[in-house]
Amino acid sequence: MTLLRPALSLATLLLSTTAAAQSVSSPDGRIVATLEADGEGIPAYTVTFDGEPIIERSTIGFNFTDADPMRRNFEVVAQETNSVDTQWEQPWGERRLIDDEHNELAVTFRQRDDDAREMTVRMRVFDDGIGFRTEFPEQASQPVANIAEELTEFRIASDGEAWSIPAGDWNRYEYLYERTPISALGTVHTPVTMVLESGTHISFHEAALVDYSGMWLRRMEGTRFRAQLAPSPRGPKVVREGAFHTPWRTIQIADGPAGLFESAMILNLNEPNALGDVSWVEPHKYIGIWWEMHLDTHSWASGEKHGATTERAREAIDFAAENGFRGVLIEGWNLGWDGNWFGNGREFSFTQAYPDFDIEAVAEYAEDRGVHIIGHHETGGNIDVYERQLDAAMAFYESLGIDAVKSGYVADAGGVIAPDGEGGETFVWHDGQEMVNHHLRVVQEAAEHRIAVNPHEPIKDTGLRRTYPNWVSREGARGAEYDAWAVPKNDPGHVPELIFTRMLSGPFDYTPGVFSLEGRGATEPDLPSTLARQLAFYIAIYSPIQMVADLPENLAAYPRALDFVRRVAVDWEDSRLIEGSVGEYAVIARQVREDDSWFLGGVTDEMPRDVTVSLDFLPADTDYVATVWEDGPAADGLGEDRHDMTVREVRVQRGSTLDLHMGRAGGFAVELVPAGE
Repeated sequence: MTLLRPALSLATLLLSTTAAAQSVSSPDGRIVATLEADGEGIPAYTVTFDGEPIIERSTIGFNFTDADPMRRNFEVVAQETNSVDTQWEQPWGERRLIDDEHNELAVTFRQRDDDAREMTVRMRVFDDGIGFRTEFPEQASQPVANIAEELTEFRIASDGEAWSIPAGDWNRYEYLYERTPISALGTVHTPVTMVLESGTHISFHEAALVDYSGMWLRRMEGTRFRAQLAPSPRGPKVVREGAFHTPWRTIQIADGPAGLFESAMILNLNEPNALGDVSWVEPHKYIGIWWEMHLDTHSWASGEKHGATTERAREAIDFAAENGFRGVLIEGWNLGWDGNWFGNGREFSFTQAYPDFDIEAVAEYAEDRGVHIIGHHETGGNIDVYERQLDAAMAFYESLGIDAVKSGYVADAGGVIAPDGEGGETFVWHDGQEMVNHHLRVVQEAAEHRIAVNPHEPIKDTGLRRTYPNWVSREGARGAEYDAWAVPKNDPGHVPELIFTRMLSGPFDYTPGVFSLEGRGATEPDLPSTLARQLAFYIAIYSPIQMVADLPENLAAYPRALDFVRRVAVDWEDSRLIEGSVGEYAVIARQVREDDSWFLGGVTDEMPRDVTVSLDFLPADTDYVATVWEDGPAADGLGEDRHDMTVREVRVQRGSTLDLHMGRAGGFAVELVPAGE
């Protein structure tokens, strides 16, 4: 749904044109972007914020495997401007209504040579940043573009601090973040977030990644970075025929962390919903036959330890029904898990179950109790096998009433098995062009069967959930599974970093809710977390689907915590950062969708914190009952007493404050409900 407001007049663009440069400003005038071709005919752009440089002159260009570069000898031959001021509604999301207000400048450059190739750079400037892409028309001199590398630069105007994970390494996106000077970065994944010496917060990413290779950022020297496309075994990193455009290269810009957290620019740079009615996509909470495999008490493979049995599935369904959880994820139900499936996947069947799992009977048992089975498609990183079964697999789930599927691509980076086009295999990267296209094929096929998709080991989120709202969540970072078996485990600063890095791109299926705070074989304090922090994750980490990851018996052992996860919402009217600092702590408020109730969540790093939260976001003239789950006086997520949690109620209203405590690696959660409800 799009709600139109009157468009701005072109006079508000603050457009200036000289022989060398064309500029466009954000609606509030604080951000100004300029496009030009210099004396050598090299296309470039600059960005300022409040008159101060953010991006110094940075070039735009392309190398090809079979044609001359598009880098220099350009002239400006055309330009156009536009202005948009609209509002649209998400079918689900961290906020229901999204404002899209931006000014646009498109400049067409033509090379001064015999081929006279053209490209148009389209720049959209919002109050919270800029997005630009390069558009290629059909060109007789180059009917197929075999892109070897994109030469887009980002010359950051000053040094500062950065939070990043490495790109091009074996573990895809699943790393702990490093806090370094900007000038000390190497090659990193996006989003990568920075705080400049001036205090300005910026984050680099991309939007609407379609039929193209994912972008990494590579530091060239000092604070000069260049786009680096994910590799391909086929030579060109991107192959496109006819007219096409790159994804949007995005730079979110804000005074502080709240401006990054509340930005909707990535979504606004994506196309509207292409699926029509998506009322069948339902946000939900779920449990699963999953955590026990990470604890190694059960297995995905068949045999005595097999987790996905008919009996155990029925027990999980009963627990979900008793506690109001819509879904039960069942992993390891299908043939193919025996032997070496990691980075292999050649034996997986997506329609045949192990003998000790009667999938038809389990689906019927769940339906009778008002519970939905969440399907599972682990591919072992073999998209050749998966795509050959894709239609049958989705049709099979639809026939059983299964309307959501978690998929997986467990293989080392560069080890995804794809068809080579000649009846054999080749190996591609998780974020190369082939995988970008594969994920979209899966999402589109799933939509044909009214199934929502949640990929793990995925391609990164670039806002395509707007266009395909059945793409409900994904992994794409280090999640809670690392707390079961990894050394080191997720450190206390990891979630406060995720909120301002990975989470800027979209929903994250982190799989919180480990009430026991124990991983595999724990004999001493294990997970760096308090119990209250596990509850805070449901507010701090956004996803329209939220797992309650621990074993049912562990969840039942902590009834006060279980009471909270029964009550917490997963779909929101509004979301705000109340206070926070990148990588250190965050306090987040979210309003329940089309409701007057709110939830507050806070997480901290290894530092204990006491915060006083103003409730000025509440409506006036309404009393609220605040139920608070917070770290108790002895709670210490890095010490012996990690389960000390106090639960209290207090009556509040707009103008009230709440004093809240977080221990080391701790947190809090608050439900705010109008009094009398």
